[in-house]
Amino acid sequence: MVAAPRCALVTGAASGIGRATVELLLQRGHRVVAVDRRPEAFDWLPDDGTVVAVGGDITTEEANATAVATAVEHFGSLDIAVLNAGMPASGPLDTLDMALFDAAYNVNVRAVALGIRAAMAPMRAGGGGSIVITASTAGLGGEQRRWPYATAKAAVLNLMRSAAIELALDGIRVNAVCPGPVHTGMTARLASLPDYDQLRSMIPLQRWGEPDEVARVICFLASPEASFVTGTTVPVDGGLSSTNHQSLPPAGQGVRRDR
Repeated sequence: MVAAPRCALVTGAASGIGRATVELLLQRGHRVVAVDRRPEAFDWLPDDGTVVAVGGDITTEEANATAVATAVEHFGSLDIAVLNAGMPASGPLDTLDMALFDAAYNVNVRAVALGIRAAMAPMRAGGGGSIVITASTAGLGGEQRRWPYATAKAAVLNLMRSAAIELALDGIRVNAVCPGPVHTGMTARLASLPDYDQLRSMIPLQRWGEPDEVARVICFLASPEASFVTGTTVPVDGGLSSTNHQSLPPAGQGVRRDR
């Protein structure tokens, strides 16, 4: 008897790490519900019945409930939830408009809590599941000017740990990835700035990462191969988080990604 394809829900799915994750899940035979606030950006999705696009604001309960209901209606279950949507925020601590801080917290933390809550019931009904959260290396330490983003990403890591403990006996695993500098739409503006090469020089592998390199770790954590892994944080950062930043790693041209 052939097992039915597993169903995954991915937020922030229209581009970057979210898109790479959707593409990899589809390559591996999953069914996918792709969620983004910009449904018009899903023109790259295949029209073969393996994926359904959903538009909505994932900071609302309604959008999360709709996405989960879509998974169950179209594919009969929800086995994986990749809560990937995020937004950057930075500015001076003393003058930043706190509305921006609130928006960053809503997207990077509140939306994840709502996503977990929405996914719990169908995962429990199915005997378990896997939730993977896209956090950031910014959540592993302080960072000037990006304090709203760093604060939110640190908060979502403790949300992940707490959820992993609470949902363990339901067979629901909860983990997080912490990408470092990765080429996405969110970071594209840095390509022409001094910050780009400065960040590269701080990474032991001496290069920026690509979205599919993060997607592969997400898909591992979501898979049965990670069946005894929950409540953990996996940096995907070329070694950036291994340093104490008191000295630069050896300079070089960048290690090839296939090594």
